[in-house]
Amino acid sequence: MEFITDPNIAYVLLVLGSILTLLAIVTPGTGALEIGALFSLALSGFAAYRMGFNLWALVVLTLMLVPFIYAIRKPKREIYLAASIIMLIIGSIYLFPSQGLRPSVNPYLAVTVSIFSSAFIWLIILKTLAAMHSRPNHDLGSLIGQIGETKTIVHHEGSVQMDGELWSARSEKRISAGKQVRVVSRDGFTLIIESED
Repeated sequence: MEFITDPNIAYVLLVLGSILTLLAIVTPGTGALEIGALFSLALSGFAAYRMGFNLWALVVLTLMLVPFIYAIRKPKREIYLAASIIMLIIGSIYLFPSQGLRPSVNPYLAVTVSIFSSAFIWLIILKTLAAMHSRPNHDLGSLIGQIGETKTIVHHEGSVQMDGELWSARSEKRISAGKQVRVVSRDGFTLIIESED
């Protein structure tokens, strides 16, 4: 376990754990992200316990969650997500103690990991949030008022073609096959229709 006390390895584990934590916040419930985050953060915590840590950097890492949570709840989230990423980079690079202002983490490693992790967080989180807040592609409410054609006789049951799809339908009056109809409402996945004539 001595290799974990290398600041570079501990830094990579910390960044990986932080990324998995942010992803688990955005897409909860799978369990895999949470377990990976816990494992990575536990190993980096062990390294911090063995090597010591800068308290101010730990505070920055903890406070990183504030703009992140704000970013996933509000529009114009990019500025808050950027602030969260910057806090992650600074806090993780300076978490482990060093001599002077130079971090104990290899600068080339820090730059490389920071660029890749920032780009990953930026793209994945924004795409995930956009998908979560987008309107479903198949909005059943949009069918109301549309014109379609009966494929069978429709009364208490039947089928109708709407917007290129076959739907279950019913009508108050009997409508024969091949007639133009309009959707007036829906009952679950069954369209309530009336004749266009």
